[in-house]
Amino acid sequence: MDALQALVHKDLARAAPPQGRAMGQALANRIGGAAAVLFYGSVLRTGDLDGVMDFYVLTHGPRPGWRGLAGRVLWPDVSYHELELDGRVLRAKVATMTLTQFQSAVTGRRIDTTVWTRFVQPSALIWTSGPDTVQDISWAVSRAACAATHFAAALGPPEGAPLDYWRALFRQTYAAEFRVEARGRENDILGIDPDRYERLLLAAWRAQDLAFEEVRAQGAVRPVLGGHERSRILAAWRRRRVLGKPLNLARLAKAAFTFEGAARYAAWKIERHTGLRVPLTPWREKHPILASPGVFWRLWKARRAQMAAGGDQP
Repeated sequence: MDALQALVHKDLARAAPPQGRAMGQALANRIGGAAAVLFYGSVLRTGDLDGVMDFYVLTHGPRPGWRGLAGRVLWPDVSYHELELDGRVLRAKVATMTLTQFQSAVTGRRIDTTVWTRFVQPSALIWTSGPDTVQDISWAVSRAACAATHFAAALGPPEGAPLDYWRALFRQTYAAEFRVEARGRENDILGIDPDRYERLLLAAWRAQDLAFEEVRAQGAVRPVLGGHERSRILAAWRRRRVLGKPLNLARLAKAAFTFEGAARYAAWKIERHTGLRVPLTPWREKHPILASPGVFWRLWKARRAQMAAGGDQP
């Protein structure tokens, strides 16, 4: 596990934009009982601050009240946050769960695939409550790599380039998670740092004693899986693929009632994609679902007015 832990530790210590670190500190202050803040996603990879930054905030314990009860059953909780810094509004979408839930989710033993597939991708540990938590997170992310590469060994080709196993894994997880991704999305992710993914695959296979052969002349690898072991892994994956969609639909239903900051996030998304501004009232912020029909009616009328003014036909 030492080589894998070294890779993961280096990954988690990666440099992050100062704006991301400022947002991470703000989230640690805003979210009660925070144990760690992890920054991940496209903004970390590209540095494009025009989009929404993605964070996981891990807490020492569940939230109080009914939201905490819902989070025990269907994690994570989702929220949207804004921070004004140097005259610029920074935006973040945040998933919150307990550190214990995170440590369980990364093992790959649950039906859920969302956590360990996120954390085989680059992430930065930008805030923790103490040094012990750093070790807990490093160990958990190493377990995520083992879970991902365990399934990749069976989902990928009998022999191929290391990136072929990651491509196969990501395509399968998109299908299992009820996510709509553009064709070739996995290549965009892998293309940022292909050498990192190659090193991670081999280190994680070694860490879990998964035998493989290196075909050096071709730059290929061949995981050594017996027929029974491959069948067992594929059967486990089929269960995740069948049950993953209902699980994620249940999470979407929960988020409809518990997504904090949903109205503000939706208003920003609408303006970003349509150019039409949605004024936020206290009632709309408090009741985003009830407010949505009226908002979409106003948007429809505004869009028709725009088209008429431009001489277009709706």
